[in-house]
Amino acid sequence: MSRPLLLLVVALAGGAGAGLRYALDRLVPSRGGFPLGVLVVNVSGSFALGLLTGLGAVVAPEVAAVVGVGLLGGYTTFSTVSVESVLLAERRRWRDAAANLVGTLLLAAAAAAAGVALGGLLANAFR
Repeated sequence: MSRPLLLLVVALAGGAGAGLRYALDRLVPSRGGFPLGVLVVNVSGSFALGLLTGLGAVVAPEVAAVVGVGLLGGYTTFSTVSVESVLLAERRRWRDAAANLVGTLLLAAAAAAAGVALGGLLANAFR
């Protein structure tokens, strides 16, 4: 695939990922104003990117770019976590703000690690 075409496909996949993020965020109800949908998006996206990374050489570089950079890059969002945490803090909901920041970091990192481990196991099974 040519570089200009790959760029276009990555950009389209990013738009699709952003649409998926919006849809899932609307489907998952907030709990008392806590942005649960964004948490679900970032944890599931981290797992998926970890899985893709763990698959490594089994996945073509173009596919990794489209899915990893495009789709999952558009799907996950650190900026929304930041804004939601600031908004919670402005409402003096310190515990929720801290839980959003720290919880997202810890859960997303654990999900990514689990995805990498599973991807590695699956990659070895395909070899």
